[in-house]
Amino acid sequence: MTIAISTARALDVRFPTSRFLDGSDAMNPDPDYSAAYVILQTTEPGLSGHGLAFTLGRGTDLVVHAINALSPKLVGRTLDGIENDLSGFWREMVGDSQMRWLGPEKGIIHMAAAALVNAVWDLLAKRAGQPLWRYLAAMSPEQIVSAIDFRHITDALPPERALEILRGRALGKSDRIDALQRDGHAAYTTSAGWLGYDDDKIRGLARAAVDAGWGAIKMKVGGNLADDIRRAGVLREILGPDRLLMTDANQVWEVDQAIGWMEALRGVGPYWIEEPVSPDDILGHARVRAGVAPIRVATGEHCHNRVMFKQYLQAGALDVVQIDACRLGGVNEALAVLLLAAAFETPVCPHAGGVGLCEYVQHLSFFDAAAVRSADEGRMIEHAAHLHEHFVDPIRVANGRYLAPERPGFSVEMKPESLAEFGFPNGSAWTD
Repeated sequence: MTIAISTARALDVRFPTSRFLDGSDAMNPDPDYSAAYVILQTTEPGLSGHGLAFTLGRGTDLVVHAINALSPKLVGRTLDGIENDLSGFWREMVGDSQMRWLGPEKGIIHMAAAALVNAVWDLLAKRAGQPLWRYLAAMSPEQIVSAIDFRHITDALPPERALEILRGRALGKSDRIDALQRDGHAAYTTSAGWLGYDDDKIRGLARAAVDAGWGAIKMKVGGNLADDIRRAGVLREILGPDRLLMTDANQVWEVDQAIGWMEALRGVGPYWIEEPVSPDDILGHARVRAGVAPIRVATGEHCHNRVMFKQYLQAGALDVVQIDACRLGGVNEALAVLLLAAAFETPVCPHAGGVGLCEYVQHLSFFDAAAVRSADEGRMIEHAAHLHEHFVDPIRVANGRYLAPERPGFSVEMKPESLAEFGFPNGSAWTD
């Protein structure tokens, strides 16, 4: 029976994380982790697709409005029709001849498109009875390439090169999948190092993380240099000399300031500095990279699209690619960036410090490990220990590693009771 998308519903869902400073950093001191959330119903009883765009509170309603503006492009379409023309489907979602003026391929409209695009991939994987990463891994190299829009990136990654990468990784793929199912995927945690936490809370959370098997912790920096040096010292003492300590400035510095600040922190052995300057300043990132080496530069959670990542890689402006599953235009564009990173032999460590992002990006990294990248060294998934209880299929971690998702779909379906409680502004979490 042909299955079609019958309705699309967008919701404003907000969690009051600012009350405890969870998620706080130098650029975002009081975030309320939120989601512009979409549900696609189909003509098949019981089959629905779920997607979201991560936000920080105010403005979530704007993304909801954008989702509502784009959703008529989906209603009435069949899953077979979408699956048979994945790149054409993606171009239609991001390339509206009038709305693309509001981007193009960036900002609120692109995030809204990502929520809808990811909800469609959730549907396709559920229909196939597979978790998304296994659904992608089962696709042929030709099918993966046919899902990607190569416009504006062929000078760095022509389709022929993408096919070459995927075909070269076909040998041994089943063994890698077995290993991922058995051993999981390397990760690091951000939950111990939010900027608003005091030293005692950082110390307690870091010790708990080490006891739980985490071998890498990320801390937020950029508020006050003396405070950062002290907090980094606390974390390094608990981590010891062999575990990794990453730092994240969330775009708050100027170029020379970033170089000087990291020079002052060099003694604690930072593995990377994340988003040292404005995400739009590609050449500034290149200067920072040269100035702080061998400390790595990581960035990407605010990179709008595949074209921006292409330029970062061509300019030698980063050491670690941090894709975001809903800042980019959903799975199709994430596939393009995974292949770009593979072409430049640059590790991908996805951004996941937000509601639903851990659930999302685990699938992208597991697929990357199974079918794209040539090595596992330096590849880690970010972990933040917040709000997973609201998802039907939450992430699972053990000994500092993500366990392979097993349920069909993309893992971001929220529980109905959570949608009711945290729906904004009428949910009980807000009216009470």
